[in-house]
Amino acid sequence: MTRVGALASRVFGALVLAALLLVASTAAAIWWTARQDARPQSDAIVVLGSAQYNGVPSSIFEARLEHALSLWEDGVAPVVVTVGGKAAGDQFTEAEAGRDYLAGAGIPGESLLAVPEGVDTLESMRAVGTAFAERGWSDAVLVTDPWHAMRAERMAEDAGISAESSPTRQGPAVQTRTTQFRYILRETAAYLLYRVTGESVAGAPGIG
Repeated sequence: MTRVGALASRVFGALVLAALLLVASTAAAIWWTARQDARPQSDAIVVLGSAQYNGVPSSIFEARLEHALSLWEDGVAPVVVTVGGKAAGDQFTEAEAGRDYLAGAGIPGESLLAVPEGVDTLESMRAVGTAFAERGWSDAVLVTDPWHAMRAERMAEDAGISAESSPTRQGPAVQTRTTQFRYILRETAAYLLYRVTGESVAGAPGIG
């Protein structure tokens, strides 16, 4: 091997190692963020949407809503914001289904705000950012699945919101270690894609 070839091989090896370290460090940060539970006094609790069926939240969405209800009852924020649009053919948006669920659980209408926009996390957080700006709000506690929390925080910050997360500990996303590992892998790819391209990615619940 020539001197130039050896140098190229070393450079390639260094780049591969750097890429592996980046992926590993991102996955570790997602794992760490998933285990945090921040509950600062905030302007609003923001519940990231997930699937709903004719106005009835899916099990993943219901787990998020129940956690948001608990935070509201604990006085973390005076308002709960539900966010998310609807798929083609749906009669209800995720935001509307979430708002109606929480209203049925006893949260008064003046403490609920539905933002019925967004087909993925990025669109939803931008819509919430606009709603916050219109009301002069700045701080939020985000409720989503644990593995989704770090990317949701980053997108919220990029939308002008000072955000921390209080992930739900219930629901299908946290049932088994295999499920958790799969979500961490997907979120690692989604987070790195967002940081590099500024774009979101659709996928399993909580990955959009």
